[in-house]
Amino acid sequence: MAAHIQERIKRLIIDQRLPSGAPLPTETELMELLGVSRNSVREALKALQAMGIVEIRHGFGTYVGPMSMAPMIEGLIFRTVAGHYRGEDSLLELLELREAVETGLIARLAGRIPEADLAELDAVVRRMEAEAAEGSVRAETDRAFHAALYGSLDNSLLSEVLEAFWDAFHRVRTDLVDVPTDPRVTCKQHREILESVRSGDALRAEEAIRDHFGNIRIRLRSAHRD
Repeated sequence: MAAHIQERIKRLIIDQRLPSGAPLPTETELMELLGVSRNSVREALKALQAMGIVEIRHGFGTYVGPMSMAPMIEGLIFRTVAGHYRGEDSLLELLELREAVETGLIARLAGRIPEADLAELDAVVRRMEAEAAEGSVRAETDRAFHAALYGSLDNSLLSEVLEAFWDAFHRVRTDLVDVPTDPRVTCKQHREILESVRSGDALRAEEAIRDHFGNIRIRLRSAHRD
């Protein structure tokens, strides 16, 4: 019954084309509309809030939620941490998932990234190089590079999924494994990714992405052995 009520509320949002932040009917109105009790409505709304589909603002009402990737990120993090403590290579599995997605996309970008985006990527790599000279490349800078790299695909869902994978991987890696890094190698690999897509060489771009993730994989395995 609870799942059925959740589905009906989701269908209401879809059918009425309600955007994030739009108010939903009151509890009383939902009770009448769905023909269920107040407790059933409240349980369904709480479950939908946990998914980011609705947002309950106490004293104000219920609204369509941000529908973000936050629940997905938390699920990935929990699964990866639980697997790690069971002795599984869950962090490497998450890395391989990121690699598969990015490798599949990079060929579409070769020779097709607008000049403005190339300039942004250049600026990020220069920032990496400046940070490397001081001893380490910040995680936020690495994140900015990958976000800018795929921005020209103009696919908001894809951007959110990539951000989810990135966020989950780096949060878990930071908590579980101390991975040694060479900032000079990091800069060189990101520069190579940029130059390969700028040149329009799809095979070179795929190889650059694989080299980048291969380097991370080697360091992760080394950290696990230590």
